Amino acid sequence: MQLNVGDIITMKKKHPCGSSDWEVLRVGQDLRIKCLGCAHQLMIARRNIEKSIKKVSKDIPGKS
Repeated sequence: MQLNVGDIITMKKKHPCGSSDWEVLRVGQDLRIKCLGCAHQLMIARRNIEKSIKKVSKDIPGKS
């Protein structure tokens, strides 16, 4: 799966804050992602996150 810095990914499950959208901050074997609801950041292995992704978009939802 091709992911780039700045991409917005929508996950199958929601974060405890209620948001399911994340921004990709760093790519590689591990990904650093930031929740768009509460700005919580975490690093997760690429193979673990690829199973949880529902949709990948290039822009932030709700902003024009």
